Amino acid sequence: MANGTADVRKLFIFTTTQNYFGLMSELWDQPLLCNCLEINNFLDDGNQMLLRVQRSDAGISFSNTIEFGDTKDKVLVFFKLRPEVITDENLHDNILVSSMLESPISSLYQAVRQVFAPMLLKDQEWSRNFDPKLQNLLSELEAGLGIVLRRSDTNLTKLKFKEDDTRGILTPSDEFQFWIEQAHRGNKQISKERANYFKELFETIAREFYNLDSLSLLEVVDLVETTQDVVDDVWRQTEHDHYPESRMLHLLDIIGGSFGRFVQKKLGTLNLWKDPYHLVKENLKAGISICEQWVIVCNHLTGQVWQRYVPHPWKNEKYFPETLDKLGKRLEEVLAVRTIHEKLLYFLPASEEKIICLARVFEPFTGLNPVQYNPYTEPLWKAAVSQYEKIIAPAEQKIAGKLKSYISEIQDSPQQLLQAFLKYKELVKRPTISKELILERETLLARLVDSIKDFRSDFETRCRGIPGDASGPLSGKNLSEVVNNIVWVRQLELKVDDTIKIAEALLSDLSGFRCFHRNAEDLLDQLKLYEQEQFDDWSRDIQSGLSDSRSGLCIEASSRIMELDSNDGSLKVHYSDRLVILLREVRQLSALGFVIPAKIQQVANIAQKFCKQAIILKQVAHFYNSIDQQMIQSQRPMMLQSALAFEQIIKNSKTGSGGKSQITWDNPKELEGYIQKLQNAAERLATENRKLRKWHTTFCEKVVVLMNIDLLRQQQRWKDGLQELRTGLATVEAQCPLAWQSKWEGPEDPLQYLRGLVARALAIQNWVDKAEKQALLSETLDLSELFHPDTFLNALRQETARAVGRSVDSLKFVASWKGRLPEAKLQIKISGLLLEGCSFDGNQLSENQLDSPSVSSVLPCFMGWIPQDACGPYSPDECISLPVYTSAERDRVVTNIDVPCGGNQDQWIQCGAALFLKTQ
Repeated sequence: MANGTADVRKLFIFTTTQNYFGLMSELWDQPLLCNCLEINNFLDDGNQMLLRVQRSDAGISFSNTIEFGDTKDKVLVFFKLRPEVITDENLHDNILVSSMLESPISSLYQAVRQVFAPMLLKDQEWSRNFDPKLQNLLSELEAGLGIVLRRSDTNLTKLKFKEDDTRGILTPSDEFQFWIEQAHRGNKQISKERANYFKELFETIAREFYNLDSLSLLEVVDLVETTQDVVDDVWRQTEHDHYPESRMLHLLDIIGGSFGRFVQKKLGTLNLWKDPYHLVKENLKAGISICEQWVIVCNHLTGQVWQRYVPHPWKNEKYFPETLDKLGKRLEEVLAVRTIHEKLLYFLPASEEKIICLARVFEPFTGLNPVQYNPYTEPLWKAAVSQYEKIIAPAEQKIAGKLKSYISEIQDSPQQLLQAFLKYKELVKRPTISKELILERETLLARLVDSIKDFRSDFETRCRGIPGDASGPLSGKNLSEVVNNIVWVRQLELKVDDTIKIAEALLSDLSGFRCFHRNAEDLLDQLKLYEQEQFDDWSRDIQSGLSDSRSGLCIEASSRIMELDSNDGSLKVHYSDRLVILLREVRQLSALGFVIPAKIQQVANIAQKFCKQAIILKQVAHFYNSIDQQMIQSQRPMMLQSALAFEQIIKNSKTGSGGKSQITWDNPKELEGYIQKLQNAAERLATENRKLRKWHTTFCEKVVVLMNIDLLRQQQRWKDGLQELRTGLATVEAQCPLAWQSKWEGPEDPLQYLRGLVARALAIQNWVDKAEKQALLSETLDLSELFHPDTFLNALRQETARAVGRSVDSLKFVASWKGRLPEAKLQIKISGLLLEGCSFDGNQLSENQLDSPSVSSVLPCFMGWIPQDACGPYSPDECISLPVYTSAERDRVVTNIDVPCGGNQDQWIQCGAALFLKTQ
């Protein structure tokens, strides 16, 4: 073939090269290129398989070989499938064309990832005929190339790790994978730990981004918020070297790109012009929210929060994801078009014109995918919107009057008026309708002016008050005063800002708008000034407190963690509640966008470091200080050993060899061990207390049940209940001290007491039977059979007083072993008395002999109440008044009686003579 442009083969190479490099035709030296030896060799020599085209500052050059250094510039490669001479017939069957950008690794990786792997692994036809081993090798090749690309500066002649190089990071998942690889393959231990730290932070969102396409729009709305928290934590971390700013900038960009592509893909499955309005509206709003929220996140973090973060400030200009922002605005326009159409249908009459409108209104958008935003589609979109507006113009004229009538009916109600304008906001924005509603919009502006006045009045009334008071800021839960005030004023700011936005959208052409806008902006500035003053006052107070050791804001890492107060014995942790509040305030104020002064931040960081341990210690201290209130008084001796063991751990809070040094906050290992010991001891004490309290309650319930049993008719139930009580007592017998058992009214042995209880219950029944027969006072009685014998004697006193017609105070109690009492109107014969300390034969007391029992029975006697002025059976000179006790323990006196003693009264006092009732 002759050389020149008539050569179809060379024309193919020239045209492809010209298009790829974007060359002007006049820049080509056609005669020189037509006679190029390398081109001729590639076309005419079957053994020459490759032609490399490269553009550099010197121009276009051709070569039949490729060197590694070629990759610094863009390279275009023609190569043959078969070793043949190129002809017109095989030109398009034997030549493959490939480009190479950045590096051969990058080009190969992208070719495998974007072209060959999806085709050979995912396509059913190809994957079915592709050997599984080769499929695995292809997957491993893709993964391996990705690792090399993420770890390499591919412009260098040898592979070298460079963290700022992010050309291999195309998606958020690539970034997450990068830190996973670094955590396993880092050169230094400190680098591995840093990479592992970032890896763990990113794990919160890694799974969601990996499966992004499977999520719903609403789930990704939540993911935006979670992603904000994660990237903020990554940027703010101070445990390791800072996250590179260029890398973070790239991460924010590719995250925004992922969100944008996700929104486009999800909305691309809908027919935005024909699908039901409610479905389109819901999905469009979610897509708009994703775009808007990520734009806000980037602006907030890089424009405010990070620029003020002293440990790691953002140095570049704030990052603005422009493409995502414009995609969001495009979606807003689509939603506005559908909403306007929906509102028009609501007001249009059901006529043929309405049907025609339905059929034609979306014709301008035919063939145009509205979610595919880019600079090339923007002119097409604007032209379609313009044509759409022309179509709906006649309908707008018709509904303007109807909308005017509707609004005029409710304009006396400010809230309904505002809601109506918001509901039909898209229609009101239309020039034709806006002009028709001029008076109604003036009315709305007046209402908004009144709203601004109300906001100002409410602010000025409450701004100096105490949160929660009628004249103070509204209060929230778990907020300190400064945070509460700032949150309250932020809410006012949002209300004012929303009012301004409504006015700007619907009323900006009105004459009173400028005055309204100026007043609203002035109020907004006043609110922001109050907000800043609150923060500044808080900062000054805290920094002042840092220099005062009594403020509770000072904590030293080398100080003791806790000690017992020498005054009241309470356990105090050297970590004040004010520090806990400070941590919460710092965290909340930072979240609100304030820059915390360095000194306060430093104290907060130290306090945060020990906060977890301090909270546990405060719980232990509260338990120690309040355990006595949780114990039942009678059970305290039973828990003495456990309580002493717990107190011993508190007092011996020392570490080191020989236990000479105190445990301090800056000894984390010893502190953790000490806290564990405290928790174990506290848990043992609490468990024991709960166990004893439970048994105490159980015993009380069982005794109450026993008291309600009829012993004569329900003897088996009594026996069963008694057996249950015995079983329970046996479980705590080893812990039950004598002092606790002595709380029983009677013997120390509970079972003996219960036997007495049964005996008394049976005896009482016998007493009742005798009383009913009027035979009680004629029988010999045993006072030990009564639960409260003193009550019985007092009842006898009252009956005697009524019988003789005298007051109870005018009577005295006497006893006689000589026979009945002639002076007593009513009297009883008593048996069952015991005497300790001496003997009594019925006539007078006598000393015990060596073989005499320590306790002896006393003969029955008559007892009764006689007048004070009456003579008793014995002369006062020959008697001694002895107490009568309920038991040998002498802990409860029933009464006192005169016993003949022969005259020497001191002798019987010294020998401890006393009477008591026999044990049942």
